[in-house]
Amino acid sequence: MVPRDLRVLTRIDRAAECDPADAGMSEAGVAAIWSAMERLYRTGLQPAMTLVLRRHGRIVMKRAIGCTSGNLPGRRDVQVPLEPDSPLCLFSASKAISALLVHKLVDLGQLSLEDRVADYIPEFAAHGKGRVSVRQLLAHRAGIPALPVRNPPPEILRDWDGIVRMLCAAPPFDPNFGKQAYHALTCGYIVGELVRRISGLELRQALHDWIAEPLRCRYLGYGLAPEHRVLLPRNAQTGPRPLWPLTTYVRHAVGVSFDQAVDLSNHDAFLSEVVPAGNIHASADDACRVFQMLLNGGELDGVRVLRAETVADAVRPLGPIQYDRTLLLPLRFSAGFMLGENPFGLYGPKCRQAFGHLGFVSVLCWADPQRDISVALLNTGKSMAPSGVLRMAQVLGAIGKACPVVAA
Repeated sequence: MVPRDLRVLTRIDRAAECDPADAGMSEAGVAAIWSAMERLYRTGLQPAMTLVLRRHGRIVMKRAIGCTSGNLPGRRDVQVPLEPDSPLCLFSASKAISALLVHKLVDLGQLSLEDRVADYIPEFAAHGKGRVSVRQLLAHRAGIPALPVRNPPPEILRDWDGIVRMLCAAPPFDPNFGKQAYHALTCGYIVGELVRRISGLELRQALHDWIAEPLRCRYLGYGLAPEHRVLLPRNAQTGPRPLWPLTTYVRHAVGVSFDQAVDLSNHDAFLSEVVPAGNIHASADDACRVFQMLLNGGELDGVRVLRAETVADAVRPLGPIQYDRTLLLPLRFSAGFMLGENPFGLYGPKCRQAFGHLGFVSVLCWADPQRDISVALLNTGKSMAPSGVLRMAQVLGAIGKACPVVAA
């Protein structure tokens, strides 16, 4: 149920937010962004949303709207408002952060993006995949966009070695490795195995040591510790149930049905195991800190995480825009990031220089050098309803309008 007065379910961290004028914005622009967020919430498609927006490195908006519990579809429980620092799942936006572990190996001189994946994982060379470079893997051109198993059960997430063996043995759908096909979950396991074999670290440790701790992130990690799950709102399928052809599209993209994907995201296996391409949990501030670091060329608050040259290469397009064989739309990738486009892209109007990632329909994390902004918009509603897409586009449009291009 959406209350008439949204202030009862709105939380603003006013101590964190700066005067909009200090970040080259106006109070009217901030109000327009939040009004667009409220309109999105009123659709009933998003039970919980958090937003952090930085401009010129300063937090302009740090807000939450919705509930940790009590407002799921069909439920009438006591509503517990969501806090701005609550952890939520990044879903596929996890890919961008997991990719940074590979870029850290580049920084450390232990890897080159032009190296072959099979140089470090010899068994990956099966069926001609020995030609695949690390850069191609990160840009979804490794030829293994889906797990070679139909309707995988949640418990499969507990068998890391089995998944890696399965993907190494799989024949590529494109033996020339030139066709882009979004690897919804698969690339993460091979990326993770690269990090494990080269660094000798487990992924949780690498993420903590190389990214989360230096950036002072509160929750950023694979899954979520049991003691923090009381703070985590459930993900929910909202709006009309998807019908054909959307049902076929979703199964094609992620390997399971839409409702199975939502159910999986609330399962203990998903919250407990390491799913590099899909289960990083973080607060919006955590995620925004990562993208602000990238926007700054690898540094935040005086702490250098990556070299500026490494960041520049990480966000460099692999090539011109290409029709993606999985997502069935034109999209540009770099080595780990979905890139923006003109006149309108994933991150709003005129966002060609922006880089970031989409997560399960409506989670968005990105940075835009042209506007000098970093943004994390996290949410729990999973819906293919056109009204949700329209309202989200209005949020992105409001952000773009309130944060004009910075003069060079």
